[in-house]
Amino acid sequence: MRRFAVEKAKKLVSGALLSSRSCPSSPFCSSSPATVAAAAAAATATMAPTTSFPVTMESINPKVLKCEYAVRGEIVAHAQRLQQELQTKPGSHPFDEILYCNIGNPQSLGQLPVTFFREVLSLCDHPSLLDKSETHALFSSDAIARAWQIMDVIPGRATGAYSHSQGVKGLRDAIAEGIAVRDGFPANAEDIFLTDGASPAVHMMMQLLISCEKDGILCPIPQYPLYSASIALHGGSLVPYYLDEATGWGLETAELKKQLEEARSRGITVRALVVINPGNPTGQVLAEENQREVVEFCKKEGLVLLADEVYQENIYVDNKKFNSFKKIARSMGYGDEDLSLVSFQSVSKGYYGECGKRGGYMEITGFSPDVRDQIYKVASVNLCSNISGQILASLVMNPPKVGDESYESYMAERDGILSSLARRAKALEDAFNSLEGVTCNKAEGAMYLFPCLCLPQKAIEVAKAVNTPPDAFYARRLLEATGIVVVPGSGFGQVPGTWHFRCTILPQEDKIPAIISRLKAFHEAFMEEFRD
Repeated sequence: MRRFAVEKAKKLVSGALLSSRSCPSSPFCSSSPATVAAAAAAATATMAPTTSFPVTMESINPKVLKCEYAVRGEIVAHAQRLQQELQTKPGSHPFDEILYCNIGNPQSLGQLPVTFFREVLSLCDHPSLLDKSETHALFSSDAIARAWQIMDVIPGRATGAYSHSQGVKGLRDAIAEGIAVRDGFPANAEDIFLTDGASPAVHMMMQLLISCEKDGILCPIPQYPLYSASIALHGGSLVPYYLDEATGWGLETAELKKQLEEARSRGITVRALVVINPGNPTGQVLAEENQREVVEFCKKEGLVLLADEVYQENIYVDNKKFNSFKKIARSMGYGDEDLSLVSFQSVSKGYYGECGKRGGYMEITGFSPDVRDQIYKVASVNLCSNISGQILASLVMNPPKVGDESYESYMAERDGILSSLARRAKALEDAFNSLEGVTCNKAEGAMYLFPCLCLPQKAIEVAKAVNTPPDAFYARRLLEATGIVVVPGSGFGQVPGTWHFRCTILPQEDKIPAIISRLKAFHEAFMEEFRD
């Protein structure tokens, strides 16, 4: 076809030249170079490909267009461009490195993996080491024993083979035992679905619960954007409930009821309630009484309780502790027939920070056998989660115990990481609260602070003039001046008219003073520049 178009174009140009010489009435009667060039251009246009990309912004799934994920959004993309510029042109910016405070990715910022976990993983992935005498000089005896236990429950002792779609049964047994120890109530391996991190489990439940845009999910605002993104992808409606910043990001059941009734008045069938505890991005830890109120609310209103509990190890205050929603429900006397509950856990958070291993699970209770079969069917579509992640999930819920060779070193690593995170959280919290127009609640748990910005009106107007939310404008300016990457609060949701940003507490402790120094200098200059 292209060859035919080229020949046709040649004939058109030739014809134009001939006509200009022989036919005065022809539109090509002028033989000027400009006329001939115009004729050539018009003819050559027919040579251009007439096909376009088969997929366009107009033809792709509109649900994808609605989906947003600010944690790796525009600010982060800009930071990655700046990082490349620093590598190719050192000194091209007023900072020498990009400090990623945008995502809960501990090992990317220098946190070391827990030794016991990695020893067991290494032995499982290279089982021939288990038969070598020198292995006992390199690995702890309890890591070797645990690796043997794990290999014995993996069919064929092959970590490179598919497993059962819910995960290796023996590993689910171990996780169930760990849950029972944590909660003081029994757990069943058949209720556990091992997944590639908590995110696929969330998507799986959204697939189950959402059938049309009239199906709604109650989500906290601010929220982790996985929830808004997955609800959008599956075509449902996010029903927001606002956490109370003035009371340390409190969760009020009166607010839940208000938003539920308002959604129902619009014809939305609310299917589930999402609770993130400890909170992301807000860092609060729910009190036990508050959790009881949430359980009662879900039972009364017939809602599935989706409990995001991936930060259960990250508690930094003495007056709060983590209680799983399953433990709370069982302590209230509620069994499977009383409450549909899905609890999410991940190996990416806690003190382990194994984000790249993609391990996690969901424990589902209170669902009928036929619905559970459908959940299993959806899990089967993905065949199984990765085996290394499955092993890590079992280790996280069953770490070394008193008397094990690794116990003391394991506890030292765990406590060292968590105590350092607590110090980093306090240092950043104090720094934010020292800035003009900034207030920041305490990080009781999780890995983040979510300070509130009272920005000058002039800055807000400039931001709106360039069609940018004011907190995104602030975050971009912060990045370009200091190399510090934070996520605008508008990516998580916030009370209209308020502005925030999320900052992780994960940069290594020796870098925190430099981050604070850069941040203070930038903020003072920003406020002065836009002072009303």
